[in-house]
Amino acid sequence: MATTSDIKNGLTIEYNGKPYQIVYFQHVKPGKGAAFVRTKLKSLENGRVIENTFNAGVKIDVIRIERRPYQFLYKDDLGYNFMHMETFEQVSIQEELIEGVEFLKEGQDVEIIFHAEQEAPLNCELPPFIIAEVTYTEPGLKGDTTTNTLKPATIETGSTIMVPLFIDIGEKIKVDTRTKEYVERAK
Repeated sequence: MATTSDIKNGLTIEYNGKPYQIVYFQHVKPGKGAAFVRTKLKSLENGRVIENTFNAGVKIDVIRIERRPYQFLYKDDLGYNFMHMETFEQVSIQEELIEGVEFLKEGQDVEIIFHAEQEAPLNCELPPFIIAEVTYTEPGLKGDTTTNTLKPATIETGSTIMVPLFIDIGEKIKVDTRTKEYVERAK
């Protein structure tokens, strides 16, 4: 058992029976009263961030998690199927555990976070940036570059994002999977 003095960013704890990761913490010692720790906790099940205050010295349950490299194979009626990059073991994960599922394409490398004691997948993280080909977008008007205007474009994964007017069909672009935004043309 750990206490609030062991809290640090990135630590995974069990809070109300569910796994949470500490995103932010601040130890506060007011002039009057007892000290406490103010935290922001991110749920590993649904990605929601909640705020919580722990009294100083309270015992917390630390969960051991492991990040493992996997490759996306295919999607079927059981879920999304991934293969471990070293052991070739396959695992099926439900859609709600995958962050940025609309950017997932076959053969893509991801990291799956597992609860180490229960061997249960908690979350699947895509790389921060992916390279995708634009499959459909309206043609941009030539010379219309005075403003920072954006237009919708569909990429090869089926997702629609906003891109600058100069992007055409067939071009490869870099997309941020966390913010779901266009970054730059791919080189």
